[in-house]
Amino acid sequence: MLLAVPNKGRLQEPTLKLLEAVGIRPLASDERALVVPTTWREVNLIRARPEDIPFIVESGRVWAGITGHDYVVESGTNVREILELDFGRGKLVVAVPKSSGISSVEQLPTGARVATKFVNIAYSYFGELGKRVRVIRVTGSVEVLPQLGIADAILDVMATGTTLEVHGLVPVATVLETSARLIVNPRYVDHELTKMLVTFIKGYYAAQGKKMIFLNVPADRLEAVLSVLPAMEAPSVTKLAKGDVYEVFSVVPEEGLPDLVIRLKQAGAKDIVVTSIEKLIS
Repeated sequence: MLLAVPNKGRLQEPTLKLLEAVGIRPLASDERALVVPTTWREVNLIRARPEDIPFIVESGRVWAGITGHDYVVESGTNVREILELDFGRGKLVVAVPKSSGISSVEQLPTGARVATKFVNIAYSYFGELGKRVRVIRVTGSVEVLPQLGIADAILDVMATGTTLEVHGLVPVATVLETSARLIVNPRYVDHELTKMLVTFIKGYYAAQGKKMIFLNVPADRLEAVLSVLPAMEAPSVTKLAKGDVYEVFSVVPEEGLPDLVIRLKQAGAKDIVVTSIEKLIS
């Protein structure tokens, strides 16, 4: 089955890093290859422009893909956004030159030229406002167009605002919030492969900021140690083969770990081992 991934842009690198983290690694390094086998035998990657991925997934020839929510909305395709991912966050904004003196969308003059690659979103947004504008379709960067006198405003994704500032632009309205999404063709929402991918992605995210801690505890200090040891439900406790000693392990937040280790030692724990967690699947 084919999984569509961005072949360029701000979503490409974090998408590949996420898939590698859940165990889906490309088995070919040639960037010219459009279809690439992976370490999940059932899954091949197909590289595509992020704005094309909703259409590709809707076709049914490709089971799922990762792209931005903004591209899904712009496409108007019949796909399911089944998981919001922890990257690609930004805002789709209307921005104007600082020198224009405009501070709101309502102040844009009738017939103002708005440059964007999100044409459908632009028509819908300004139509709902009852404001007549001229939408200029642009496939590349739009920030320079007001400087060139080609546009009066732009509608584009803003992540940090730095690019707008560099080009003398200021946002005057937020059209929608966006982030990367795992999208699936409706026919495959309940497919076992979809469920497995969602489980592994959620497991990866759940493991972030957490550590596994192992420690040995004498029987007479067990209650004191357990009283300070956090756990998802309860720590696991196993009696060792020799001596009146118990092995205790738990999943704990990484934040505050140094202080926790000191308190565990003071409570009587010893032989403390802290390890990373790759995935945490409930």
